[in-house]
Amino acid sequence: MSTRLPCTVEARDTWSRARALTFQTLHGSVETPIFMPVATQAALRHVDLSVASELGYQVLLANTYHLMIRPGIERFRATGGIHPFMRWGHSVLTDSGGYQVFSLSKQTKISEDGALFRSYTDGTKIMLTPERSIEVQRAIGSDIMMVLDHCISSTSDTQALRHALERTTRWAKRSFDARGNSPQSLFGIVQGGCDEQLRIESARQITDIPFDGFALGGLAVGEAKQLRDDTIEFAAQLLPEDRPRYVMGIGTPIDLLEAVRRGTDMFDCILPTALATQGVAYTSLGKVDLRRGVYRAVEQPLDAQCPCATCARFTRDYLHHLVKARESIVPQYLSVHNLTFYRSLMRRMREAILHGRFRELYENEALRLMATDLEFPT
Repeated sequence: MSTRLPCTVEARDTWSRARALTFQTLHGSVETPIFMPVATQAALRHVDLSVASELGYQVLLANTYHLMIRPGIERFRATGGIHPFMRWGHSVLTDSGGYQVFSLSKQTKISEDGALFRSYTDGTKIMLTPERSIEVQRAIGSDIMMVLDHCISSTSDTQALRHALERTTRWAKRSFDARGNSPQSLFGIVQGGCDEQLRIESARQITDIPFDGFALGGLAVGEAKQLRDDTIEFAAQLLPEDRPRYVMGIGTPIDLLEAVRRGTDMFDCILPTALATQGVAYTSLGKVDLRRGVYRAVEQPLDAQCPCATCARFTRDYLHHLVKARESIVPQYLSVHNLTFYRSLMRRMREAILHGRFRELYENEALRLMATDLEFPT
């Protein structure tokens, strides 16, 4: 099966299903496991893209739904695509817009043709079909495009889940045909909620199409964590060994660790920057909520093990003060820290897999990633 995304499995862990891949996009080499920060509107929230590049992020995620509305497809055609538009020299993955249709548009009408909704900028009616989604993504010029899928809650009944997965398959075939001769990679999406039989059916249908990679969709939309973990482990093994496996929309540090353990490679989530806006940071001793008065007068860095500029310069006391004072600079400081933490976690997981130490890393990190720092001695 040919691919536009040459991929090598560098190592497989013997204790778990974790693996390390290297694949080549139009803009460079990508090493997994990888976390992709979300740059929905062609920008990272609170963080200059040069910082993301310096941290070593190899892929950013942008969103077709938002970018087709603003600035629009013609701007990307005029500027030569998203890379020169946002001055980003590394890879970009674009979501198809399917999840945003599900989550943001209350008056969306779904038919076999696609999704009809109104623009949130001026109320204009927009029809997002599989072909239109690919047309927009081709104009955006992303390295990895996603098929348009029919996303519904994972807790929906079996009939609704089956209906959505069957439509997702039909839309996937239309998306694949619409890609044409574009050199951009295209990923298929497996649906089916947390129903094993439906996941099997969806995986068979989607992997029959020669996509360059495969994603597990329809998770983190209502199911319990353990059920999600079990579904990822089961469904990942239904996907080809020689293609990247992408779990869409999950992103707490413990989620990433558990999903890598279960054999998946790529992840995205808004959490590092979204939580920073709330004054929350991840550290080597667990999650820190700087809104809490317990951090007042604590003359320690946010994380003594972190090399980021925030940890090098500021104490928890000072950051707590800024959070309580609602200073606008706080999300920037904490976003830089959280993105540094996530990048370090992914690097350490890859190194552990390559050197046969993933079990050791997992046993050392799992409890800390679920905890708050107050649960550990300081």
